[in-house]
Formats: sequence, structure tokens, C-alpha cells
Amino acid sequence: MDINVIIVEDNKTIREGFATLINGTEGYKCIGTYSNCEDFLNELPVKEPDVVLMDIGLPGMSGIEGVKKAKEIKPGLDILMLTVYQDSNKVFEALCAGACGYLVKKTPPTKLLEAIKEVYNGGSPMSPQIARLVINVFQENQIRNSGQEKFDLTGREKEVLALLSEGNNYNEIGEALFISVDTVRHHIRNIYRKLHVHSRSEAVAKAIRKGLI
Repeated sequence: MDINVIIVEDNKTIREGFATLINGTEGYKCIGTYSNCEDFLNELPVKEPDVVLMDIGLPGMSGIEGVKKAKEIKPGLDILMLTVYQDSNKVFEALCAGACGYLVKKTPPTKLLEAIKEVYNGGSPMSPQIARLVINVFQENQIRNSGQEKFDLTGREKEVLALLSEGNNYNEIGEALFISVDTVRHHIRNIYRKLHVHSRSEAVAKAIRKGLI
């Protein structure tokens, strides 16, 4: 049985190269290629991919936002980020958005195929450079958790942040904490201000990096 793969990549040469590699390998099949998230998301409801290869730096909607929206359409979808970005913010934003692996684009073809199979089998592959980055961030947390950086979040704000990190929307957070949606918005505005961020994914990524949740 073939592993059905979709590719979302704006560089035509890379996109076609990946498609050729996947279609030319027994056990793999490319069932769609897209140069942007918008076209991909429009057709996703009628597609049945096992694994999606998603670039981050796309025209229009970013790959990170695309991951979030794709997971809303198909919550069980496995998405592997394939990108040139190697900074910790991008990595954690992508993983918090729902990506299950993160590879750099210069990954050798055999390693890419192995990563697709690993994702298909429930794994979370990462390029060595990315894995080292993640380990370094968590090691830094060991030091930061000693109490130097707490950002003055209240207990309630930490509860809201934890529920945000689990993918809950404002209504669901309000129901879980028995507070109104307006109160949830108030807490989230305070969280953004205290963490110096501007979006849910940034807030969750920073909270994980700093050991707040």
C-alpha cells in the first residue's frame, strides 16, 4: 500500500524534484503538488494524504498558518515541515501549530523518504541540526526555570495559556474555566503583553521555551 504524499512548496524546481523522487520510489505516491497554502487548503477536503510536506516561507499564507488551518480540516493529518529556517522561534511555532516533524531542505533524498515513512508510522523526524536546536532550548529552560524569568503571569493566565497550547478556542477555554469569552480575551491580551508576543502560536512557543507551561 502506497504512502500518499502532498507537497506544498513554492519553488517549482524543488516541488517537481520531490514529486519525481516520491513517484519514482516504490511504496510512495505523490497525490498533489501546490505552490501555496490557499490552493492546498481548498482541495484538502477531497484529498486523502497520509503525509504532507509543507514549506514555511510561502507566498500569501505562511506554512505555519497553513498547518493550523489544515489541522482544522483534517485533525489527524500528519504534516512534515521542510524548510530553510533553523531558528528556534520558527521550529517551535511550527511544532505548536501541529507539525509532527521538521527537516531542512538540504536533507538527502533517502533521508527524506525515511522521514516520510517515519511520520506515516507515528514518528516525529527532525534533521540533526533541528534536534540539537530543540535540545539546546530545553536545556536553557533548566536554567531559566530556577526562577529568574516568570513574566509575572497569574495562575489564571497560566491556565488560559495551557488551554491555548492544547488548541482550544476562546469559547472552549471559557467553558473549561467557567468564565466569559470577554474575560478569556482580557486574559489573552494580558498574556500577549507580558510575553511580548502578538499571536497564539508565538505565545505558546515562547511559553514552552521559557518553561511556563
